[in-house]
Amino acid sequence: MEVKELEQALINYGLIIRGGFNAGTQSDLPVLDTGQKAEALILVGHGGSSIWAEFSNSPEYMIGKDHALDRWSQRVAGAISSRFGLQAVYPFTGPPYQPFLTWAQRAECQPVFQSRIGLSLHPVFGLWHAYRFALLSPVRIAEFQQRSAQPKVTELSSHCVRCKTSPCLSACPVNAFSEQGYDVQACANYLHATPEAACHTGGCLARKACPIGNSYQYESAHASFHMKAFVKARLADQ
Repeated sequence: MEVKELEQALINYGLIIRGGFNAGTQSDLPVLDTGQKAEALILVGHGGSSIWAEFSNSPEYMIGKDHALDRWSQRVAGAISSRFGLQAVYPFTGPPYQPFLTWAQRAECQPVFQSRIGLSLHPVFGLWHAYRFALLSPVRIAEFQQRSAQPKVTELSSHCVRCKTSPCLSACPVNAFSEQGYDVQACANYLHATPEAACHTGGCLARKACPIGNSYQYESAHASFHMKAFVKARLADQ
């Protein structure tokens, strides 16, 4: 499989390769549907609102049913995986859920670090990025083998270490974020009770407070879509 050809196919959907790695000496990747051991994993996602134009004009979005972005991701991943002889897995199907955050921290090419609000911090995209699916390969990928021999990025965590004021922890109007974790219900209750809040149209204020990757903040329509979906999901769980 040619990685550059895969990258070009993904660009048509506003997606990019977010990193990947070859399997270790132990079987540490999911087994393929064929029963064969997966030999490599490729993470696929986006930085900023690169997918929004494609997704917001898709039938999944237009129909307006629940989990539209997940269904779009599955359709796109299905087409890509069939074309390249790969198998797709998703962060939203389960339980059991696939360890995407662990994979992301292990991946070559685009390393991430867990920020103080729990989200993965990327050195370019900041907190404005996501993983939509991963592609499992039955063969090892030479590009990942070459990259694994290169020095890993070790300074990523210093973004948070050097940050003395921690604006991400104080920007939330209901203090949903702290060193102890994320109070999901407090966040959802506030958004439900105050539809006029800036969080609805501009995106999470805690994420926006981080100075890394400001130019990649989600477009208003993109941010609003995620907020509405989040509130609806939380209310359904109550």
